[in-house]
Amino acid sequence: MSETPAELLRTAVRHDGARPFLTFYDDATGERVELSTTTFDNWVAKTAGFLTGGLGAETGERVALRLPAHWQALAWAAACWSAGVCVVLGDDDVQVAVAGPDDVAAAAGSAPEVVGLALRPLGGRFTEPLPPGVADYAVEVPGYPDHFVPLFPPDDTEPALDRGGVVHTLGGLAAHARQRAEQLGAGAGGRLLVATDDLGTALVDALLVPLVVGGSAVLVRHEDPAGRAARVDAERVTATAAA
Repeated sequence: MSETPAELLRTAVRHDGARPFLTFYDDATGERVELSTTTFDNWVAKTAGFLTGGLGAETGERVALRLPAHWQALAWAAACWSAGVCVVLGDDDVQVAVAGPDDVAAAAGSAPEVVGLALRPLGGRFTEPLPPGVADYAVEVPGYPDHFVPLFPPDDTEPALDRGGVVHTLGGLAAHARQRAEQLGAGAGGRLLVATDDLGTALVDALLVPLVVGGSAVLVRHEDPAGRAARVDAERVTATAAA
């Protein structure tokens, strides 16, 4: 069996769970969140527990992530892959739709299960009522365990990411990330600056590439380019994936 994102995350936690794994900035709001590998893994585990236990998702099913490039979106993707569920960057034939605050009204009723993410600092809940039938992620997920073990570990041939009709398997994602790491010059243990508002780009460059190189990422949404040089220095960035 080839490596999968879930196996790579397990390896990262075992290697050094306390080190920074993902640092998120939103230059439009001033938000900064830093997650260690263990903390990120806990969010992934809780989300996977909610996905399978609360929403009833099973291996091979499909989940639409209608989300921007955000640290919670990356946790959702990793949770899907831990459970053998395919992430869909679109809405075609999905069992679960996960939407951010700008899209939650449109997502209501688009799938059998719909989850809203407020994307507020510290994972806060929505402050206004959600449409009927939409679950508030921040309300639902805290009660799930910090560790997730699938009843049937997904095979590396399971579909993992449907992006514009191009489908990668779990094993294929890891191989794709290694190729991308070479393109970016992200060496072993590297710290990658990823400035993007596109979730598909963030999933590869800010999540999968750090996992395959044993490194970390600084994900910047709504980047102010004038502050990039100072951020690269402050965050000890070694490679950049940004325009």
